[in-house]
Amino acid sequence: MARDRRPAKAPKAAKVRKAVLTRTVDEFEAAFWPDEQPVDNAVVMTMGALHQGHAALVREARRQVGKDGRVAVTVFVNPLQFGAGEDLDRYPRSLDADVALAEEMGADVVFAPSVDEMYPNGEPLVRLSAGPMGAGFEGASRPGHFDGMLTVVAKLLHITDPDFAVFGEKDAQQLAIIRRMVADLDFDVEIVGVPTVREEDGLALSSRNRFLSDDERTRALALSRALFAGRDAGAQGAKAVREAAAAVLDGADGADGITLDYLALIDPMSFTEAPDDFQGEAVLALAAAVGPTRLIDNVSIIVR
Repeated sequence: MARDRRPAKAPKAAKVRKAVLTRTVDEFEAAFWPDEQPVDNAVVMTMGALHQGHAALVREARRQVGKDGRVAVTVFVNPLQFGAGEDLDRYPRSLDADVALAEEMGADVVFAPSVDEMYPNGEPLVRLSAGPMGAGFEGASRPGHFDGMLTVVAKLLHITDPDFAVFGEKDAQQLAIIRRMVADLDFDVEIVGVPTVREEDGLALSSRNRFLSDDERTRALALSRALFAGRDAGAQGAKAVREAAAAVLDGADGADGITLDYLALIDPMSFTEAPDDFQGEAVLALAAAVGPTRLIDNVSIIVR
C-alpha cells in the first residue's frame, strides 16, 4: 500500500491531543497528519453505536502506537454490507456519543463520512471478493456481506494508511478474511485482533443487544453458555465439543425464543468446518435469532 503522505519514522513526535470529528477525506488527512512529524498510527473501523467492546479496540490501538502515535476511529454504516431485508435503516446511530467514547479511550480523529463521500460515483461497480472463505457461515446467511465489508475495509485502509488496524475477535470470520486479504493482496499493515468483551453474565457485547427486550436478553445467555460448554469439552475432541454446545442449545432453540442459524467448529486457517479428528486451535462459532434480533458469538478452543 502506498505511503506517500508520511516521511520515514523517527522517535518522539507531537500527538494530536483532542479527538477531531472529520466528515471528508480532505478533513481527515488534515487532522490526522497535521504536520511532518513521523509517528506510528492505527485505525479502528466501526459502524458506530460504540460500546465497551469498541472501547477495548481503541485502547489497544493506543497501546500499539504509544502515547505519541495517532489513533483514528472510523464510523461508517456501510450499505454494501447489508442485504435485502436486513437492518440498514434500523442500525443504531449515535455519533455524538461515539465521538465522546472514542476520545475518552484515546482516539485523535474520528472519520465519519457520508455514503456519498465514500462512494462518490454511486455503489462501486468493482468490488473485492471474499472468495471461498466468505462462502460459508455468515457468508451463507448474508450473501454479499463479506464482499461489501472487504471493499470498504480496503478503501479505509487506503484513506487512513495505518501501521496497525485493530478488529474484534467477536467477528471471527470477518477477522480471518481481512487477515487473508492483507496477506494475499500485500497490504502494508499489521492486523491486530482483540478478544471479545462480555458482560459479567457472559453475553458478548454487541450494538444489536439494545434491540433485545429484558426477556430476550435473558434467553440470549444460552448462546454464550453453549460456547463455554463446548470450550470446556475441548480436551475430549471435536465431536465432544459439538455435542456439549448443542446440548445447551437443544433446550433453547425454537422453544425458548431462539432460532439457531448455525453452530460450527471451524478451522481458523481456512474458515471451514473442522472434521471430527481435528486437533489444535479452532473457533466454535454460532449465529442465532433471539426474537427478531440476530446475534453472533464465538470462542477459541484448543481441541485435543
